[in-house]
Amino acid sequence: MSASPLSTSVHTTGLSVRLAGRRIIVTGAASGIGRTTAALFAAEGAKVTLFDRNTGAVQKVAEEIAAGFCSVDITNEPDVARAVEKAASEMGGIDGLINAAGIMSKGLATEVPADDWRRIIEVNLTGTYIVARCCIPFLQLHEHSTIVNIASAQGLLPNAPGHTAYAASKGGVVNLTRALAAELAPKIRVNSIAPGMVDTPMADGYRANVGNYALKRLADPEEIARALLFLTSSESSYVTGAALAVDGGRSFH
Repeated sequence: MSASPLSTSVHTTGLSVRLAGRRIIVTGAASGIGRTTAALFAAEGAKVTLFDRNTGAVQKVAEEIAAGFCSVDITNEPDVARAVEKAASEMGGIDGLINAAGIMSKGLATEVPADDWRRIIEVNLTGTYIVARCCIPFLQLHEHSTIVNIASAQGLLPNAPGHTAYAASKGGVVNLTRALAAELAPKIRVNSIAPGMVDTPMADGYRANVGNYALKRLADPEEIARALLFLTSSESSYVTGAALAVDGGRSFH
Protein backbone atom coordinates (compact mmCIF):
# COMPACT_ATOMS: atom_id res chain seq x y z
CA MET A 1 0.00 0.00 0.00
CA SER A 2 1.52 3.34 -1.03
CA ALA A 3 2.08 6.11 1.48
CA SER A 4 0.19 9.35 1.81
CA PRO A 5 2.03 12.44 0.59
CA LEU A 6 1.14 14.13 3.90
CA SER A 7 2.31 13.46 7.41
CA THR A 8 -0.20 13.01 10.22
CA SER A 9 0.49 16.47 11.62
CA VAL A 10 -1.09 19.66 10.34
CA HIS A 11 1.33 21.54 8.10
CA THR A 12 1.69 25.18 9.09
CA THR A 13 4.50 26.29 6.79
CA GLY A 14 3.45 28.92 4.30
CA LEU A 15 -0.17 29.13 5.42
CA SER A 16 -2.13 32.01 3.91
CA VAL A 17 -4.53 32.25 6.89
CA ARG A 18 -7.49 31.46 4.66
CA LEU A 19 -10.04 31.53 7.49
CA ALA A 20 -8.97 34.74 9.22
CA GLY A 21 -11.87 36.19 11.19
CA ARG A 22 -14.12 33.14 10.74
CA ARG A 23 -15.98 31.57 13.68
CA ILE A 24 -16.57 27.86 13.19
CA ILE A 25 -18.04 24.92 15.12
CA VAL A 26 -16.52 21.49 14.49
CA THR A 27 -18.39 18.44 15.78
CA GLY A 28 -16.73 15.12 16.50
CA ALA A 29 -13.61 17.14 17.25
CA ALA A 30 -12.02 14.91 19.89
CA SER A 31 -10.47 12.53 17.35
CA GLY A 32 -10.03 11.60 13.72
CA ILE A 33 -11.13 13.92 10.94
CA GLY A 34 -12.80 16.35 13.34
CA ARG A 35 -9.68 16.79 15.42
CA THR A 36 -7.41 17.30 12.42
CA THR A 37 -9.87 19.73 10.85
CA ALA A 38 -10.16 21.78 14.03
CA ALA A 39 -6.37 22.07 14.26
CA LEU A 40 -6.06 23.06 10.60
CA PHE A 41 -8.82 25.65 10.83
CA ALA A 42 -7.29 27.19 13.95
CA ALA A 43 -3.92 27.36 12.17
CA GLU A 44 -5.67 29.07 9.26
CA GLY A 45 -6.88 31.88 11.51
CA ALA A 46 -10.39 30.80 12.53
CA LYS A 47 -11.90 30.91 15.99
CA VAL A 48 -13.02 27.35 16.59
CA THR A 49 -15.36 25.71 19.10
CA LEU A 50 -15.12 21.95 19.42
CA PHE A 51 -18.16 19.74 20.07
CA ASP A 52 -17.78 16.15 21.26
CA ARG A 53 -19.39 13.91 23.86
CA ASN A 54 -15.96 12.75 25.11
CA THR A 55 -15.33 15.48 27.66
CA GLY A 56 -11.75 14.65 28.57
CA ALA A 57 -10.59 14.15 25.01
CA VAL A 58 -12.25 17.26 23.58
CA GLN A 59 -10.93 19.42 26.40
CA LYS A 60 -7.40 18.17 25.70
CA VAL A 61 -7.68 18.99 21.99
CA ALA A 62 -9.12 22.42 22.79
CA GLU A 63 -6.18 23.19 25.05
CA GLU A 64 -3.71 22.06 22.39
CA ILE A 65 -5.08 24.41 19.74
CA ALA A 66 -6.35 27.22 22.01
CA ALA A 67 -9.99 26.67 21.08
CA GLY A 68 -13.27 26.62 22.96
CA PHE A 69 -15.15 23.40 23.53
CA CYS A 70 -18.50 21.98 24.61
CA SER A 71 -19.14 18.46 25.84
CA VAL A 72 -22.35 17.57 24.03
CA ASP A 73 -24.22 14.65 22.49
CA ILE A 74 -25.35 15.80 19.05
CA THR A 75 -28.54 13.72 19.29
CA ASN A 76 -29.78 15.76 22.27
CA GLU A 77 -31.36 18.86 20.74
CA PRO A 78 -31.76 20.94 23.93
CA ASP A 79 -28.11 20.34 24.85
CA VAL A 80 -26.98 21.15 21.32
CA ALA A 81 -29.00 24.39 21.34
CA ARG A 82 -27.35 25.47 24.60
CA ALA A 83 -23.90 24.55 23.29
CA VAL A 84 -24.45 26.51 20.06
CA GLU A 85 -25.59 29.57 22.01
CA LYS A 86 -22.51 29.31 24.23
CA ALA A 87 -20.22 29.00 21.21
CA ALA A 88 -21.82 32.01 19.53
CA SER A 89 -21.41 34.07 22.67
CA GLU A 90 -17.78 33.12 23.17
CA MET A 91 -16.75 33.53 19.51
CA GLY A 92 -18.85 36.61 18.79
CA GLY A 93 -21.03 34.75 16.32
CA ILE A 94 -20.98 31.66 14.10
CA ASP A 95 -20.36 31.71 10.35
CA GLY A 96 -19.19 28.17 9.76
CA LEU A 97 -20.09 24.60 10.73
CA ILE A 98 -18.31 21.31 10.12
CA ASN A 99 -20.48 18.27 10.93
CA ALA A 100 -17.82 15.60 11.44
CA ALA A 101 -19.39 13.56 14.26
CA GLY A 102 -20.47 10.08 13.27
CA ILE A 103 -20.31 6.40 14.10
CA MET A 104 -19.53 3.33 12.02
CA SER A 105 -21.56 0.15 11.84
CA LYS A 106 -21.00 -3.31 10.43
CA GLY A 107 -23.44 -6.07 9.71
CA LEU A 108 -25.72 -7.41 7.01
CA ALA A 109 -29.33 -6.29 6.95
CA THR A 110 -30.31 -9.69 8.32
CA GLU A 111 -27.93 -9.24 11.24
CA VAL A 112 -28.49 -5.62 12.31
CA PRO A 113 -31.56 -5.20 14.54
CA ALA A 114 -33.82 -2.20 14.16
CA ASP A 115 -32.56 -0.62 17.40
CA ASP A 116 -29.00 -0.60 16.03
CA TRP A 117 -30.28 0.83 12.74
CA ARG A 118 -32.05 3.60 14.62
CA ARG A 119 -28.89 4.48 16.54
CA ILE A 120 -26.84 4.81 13.34
CA ILE A 121 -29.50 7.01 11.73
CA GLU A 122 -29.89 9.03 14.94
CA VAL A 123 -26.20 9.90 15.20
CA ASN A 124 -25.13 10.19 11.58
CA LEU A 125 -28.20 11.77 10.02
CA THR A 126 -30.45 13.18 12.74
CA GLY A 127 -27.47 14.49 14.73
CA THR A 128 -26.18 16.30 11.66
CA TYR A 129 -29.64 17.82 11.16
CA ILE A 130 -29.93 18.90 14.80
CA VAL A 131 -26.59 20.71 14.86
CA ALA A 132 -27.29 22.42 11.54
CA ARG A 133 -30.79 23.40 12.66
CA CYS A 134 -29.49 24.97 15.86
CA CYS A 135 -26.73 26.84 14.02
CA ILE A 136 -28.81 28.22 11.14
CA PRO A 137 -30.22 31.26 12.99
CA PHE A 138 -26.68 32.34 13.86
CA LEU A 139 -25.29 31.55 10.41
CA GLN A 140 -28.00 33.67 8.80
CA LEU A 141 -26.72 36.75 10.63
CA HIS A 142 -23.51 36.77 8.59
CA GLU A 143 -22.65 36.94 4.93
CA HIS A 144 -20.90 34.01 3.28
CA SER A 145 -21.62 31.47 6.04
CA THR A 146 -20.93 27.81 5.29
CA ILE A 147 -21.97 24.34 6.40
CA VAL A 148 -20.00 21.27 5.37
CA ASN A 149 -21.30 17.83 6.32
CA ILE A 150 -19.21 14.68 6.24
CA ALA A 151 -21.02 11.96 4.33
CA SER A 152 -19.15 8.93 2.97
CA ALA A 153 -18.23 7.20 -0.25
CA GLN A 154 -20.65 4.55 1.03
CA GLY A 155 -23.37 7.17 0.71
CA LEU A 156 -22.53 7.66 -2.97
CA LEU A 157 -21.81 4.06 -3.95
CA PRO A 158 -22.80 1.49 -1.28
CA ASN A 159 -21.01 -1.48 -2.78
CA ALA A 160 -19.37 -2.94 0.35
CA PRO A 161 -21.67 -5.59 1.88
CA GLY A 162 -22.15 -5.33 5.63
CA HIS A 163 -22.64 -1.57 5.92
CA THR A 164 -26.29 -1.14 5.00
CA ALA A 165 -27.28 1.07 7.94
CA TYR A 166 -24.16 3.21 7.64
CA ALA A 167 -24.59 3.63 3.88
CA ALA A 168 -28.23 4.62 4.33
CA SER A 169 -27.35 7.18 6.99
CA LYS A 170 -24.62 8.75 4.88
CA GLY A 171 -26.77 8.74 1.74
CA GLY A 172 -29.25 10.67 3.86
CA VAL A 173 -26.53 13.17 4.74
CA VAL A 174 -25.86 13.75 1.02
CA ASN A 175 -29.50 14.57 0.33
CA LEU A 176 -29.95 16.52 3.56
CA THR A 177 -27.06 18.67 2.36
CA ARG A 178 -28.69 19.24 -1.03
CA ALA A 179 -32.02 20.14 0.55
CA LEU A 180 -30.39 22.59 2.96
CA ALA A 181 -28.35 24.12 0.14
CA ALA A 182 -31.56 24.87 -1.78
CA GLU A 183 -33.34 26.12 1.32
CA LEU A 184 -30.59 28.38 2.68
CA ALA A 185 -29.26 29.89 -0.55
CA PRO A 186 -28.02 32.40 -1.37
CA LYS A 187 -26.80 33.46 2.07
CA ILE A 188 -25.47 30.12 3.38
CA ARG A 189 -23.57 27.63 1.23
CA VAL A 190 -24.05 23.98 2.19
CA ASN A 191 -21.88 21.15 0.85
CA SER A 192 -20.82 17.64 1.79
CA ILE A 193 -17.71 15.59 1.31
CA ALA A 194 -17.70 11.84 0.82
CA PRO A 195 -14.47 10.32 2.11
CA GLY A 196 -13.32 6.80 1.51
CA MET A 197 -11.44 5.02 4.27
CA VAL A 198 -9.30 7.37 6.34
CA ASP A 199 -6.36 6.48 8.57
CA THR A 200 -8.24 6.91 11.85
CA PRO A 201 -9.39 4.39 14.48
CA MET A 202 -12.68 4.04 12.58
CA ALA A 203 -10.73 2.26 9.83
CA ASP A 204 -9.47 -0.47 12.18
CA GLY A 205 -10.35 -3.84 10.72
CA TYR A 206 -10.74 -2.43 7.19
CA ARG A 207 -7.27 -1.11 6.40
CA ALA A 208 -6.49 -3.80 3.84
CA ASN A 209 -9.70 -3.18 1.91
CA VAL A 210 -8.34 -0.70 -0.62
CA GLY A 211 -8.21 -2.96 -3.68
CA ASN A 212 -10.99 -1.01 -5.41
CA TYR A 213 -9.38 2.36 -4.65
CA ALA A 214 -7.54 3.86 -7.63
CA LEU A 215 -4.89 5.31 -5.29
CA LYS A 216 -4.50 1.99 -3.41
CA ARG A 217 -4.26 3.52 0.06
CA LEU A 218 -6.18 5.07 2.93
CA ALA A 219 -6.46 8.84 3.17
CA ASP A 220 -4.48 10.84 5.66
CA PRO A 221 -6.93 12.79 7.89
CA GLU A 222 -5.33 16.02 6.73
CA GLU A 223 -6.27 15.26 3.13
CA ILE A 224 -9.90 15.23 4.22
CA ALA A 225 -9.44 18.33 6.38
CA ARG A 226 -8.05 20.24 3.39
CA ALA A 227 -11.13 19.40 1.34
CA LEU A 228 -13.22 20.75 4.21
CA LEU A 229 -11.05 23.85 4.24
CA PHE A 230 -11.69 24.43 0.54
CA LEU A 231 -15.47 24.16 0.95
CA THR A 232 -15.40 26.46 4.00
CA SER A 233 -13.15 29.11 2.49
CA SER A 234 -13.99 31.78 -0.08
CA GLU A 235 -12.17 29.72 -2.72
CA SER A 236 -15.37 27.67 -3.12
CA SER A 237 -17.64 30.72 -3.23
CA TYR A 238 -19.63 29.40 -6.22
CA VAL A 239 -20.08 25.87 -4.84
CA THR A 240 -23.21 24.80 -2.98
CA GLY A 241 -25.18 21.56 -2.86
CA ALA A 242 -22.13 19.56 -3.93
CA ALA A 243 -21.16 16.08 -2.73
CA LEU A 244 -17.40 16.05 -3.19
CA ALA A 245 -15.89 12.56 -3.35
CA VAL A 246 -12.55 12.54 -1.52
CA ASP A 247 -12.10 8.81 -1.73
CA GLY A 248 -8.96 7.95 -3.66
CA GLY A 249 -11.00 6.95 -6.69
CA ARG A 250 -13.24 4.46 -4.90
CA SER A 251 -16.47 5.88 -6.34
CA PHE A 252 -15.48 5.55 -9.98
CA HIS A 253 -12.88 2.76 -9.95
